[in-house]
Amino acid sequence: MIELRDVHKSFGDLRVLQGVDLTVETGSSMVIIGGSGTGKSVILKCILGLLRPDAGSILLDGTDMRTGDRDAFLARFGMLFQGGALFDSLPVWQNVAFRLLRGTLKRPKSEAREIAIEKLRRVGLQPEVADKFPAELSGGMQKRVGLARAIAADPEIIFFDEPTTGLDPIMSGVINELIREIVTEMGVTAITITHDMTSVRAIADHVAMLHDGQIKWTGPVAEMDTSGDPYLDQFIHGRATGPIEAVR
Repeated sequence: MIELRDVHKSFGDLRVLQGVDLTVETGSSMVIIGGSGTGKSVILKCILGLLRPDAGSILLDGTDMRTGDRDAFLARFGMLFQGGALFDSLPVWQNVAFRLLRGTLKRPKSEAREIAIEKLRRVGLQPEVADKFPAELSGGMQKRVGLARAIAADPEIIFFDEPTTGLDPIMSGVINELIREIVTEMGVTAITITHDMTSVRAIADHVAMLHDGQIKWTGPVAEMDTSGDPYLDQFIHGRATGPIEAVR
């Protein structure tokens, strides 16, 4: 469904992506792993068109993403942001229904609220949460609101940016289970970026290891532990020694 071909992206003298090749199959859950600052978020921003690659191409269903109707293209996506990215001044239901209250996906306000409450229920939150403000919620509840917003418009593709950052192990497990259930039930194509190996094992169908601006290994999650790739092996076992140099 999504294909990156020899994608390059630099910021001045800093070469972040140096020939990324990656294929994400329709209906699969791809998790991109790698150390902090390796360019995982840059890949997502390039796919969404927030950044323009210096070279290479990004295809959606075989069509270059730089052509065609951008609004129609973006309507196919949902996203769970790393920090939640909720609007403090809006009640929860308006955060969830944000895309349904404006733009090409606009719905009547009453209908948008009903959809928001339904999506909140799907992520385990009661209807009374709808009229609260983000500041009144715990970190785990805010993350679930962000997840409800990501699925509110029934997207075909969902991006998850470090979905368990800042959460305790139990709440991380809850979020991982919700993501796995939603991806399976909705049949969406998912791309997650994370360095949390528990999340990788819980939600991935396929894994891609990014280092030095390139995909060093990609394959089914079941083959991750026996890949024989030195970069992947060092990363998933957290070893200080290996081809990946620790920044001191």
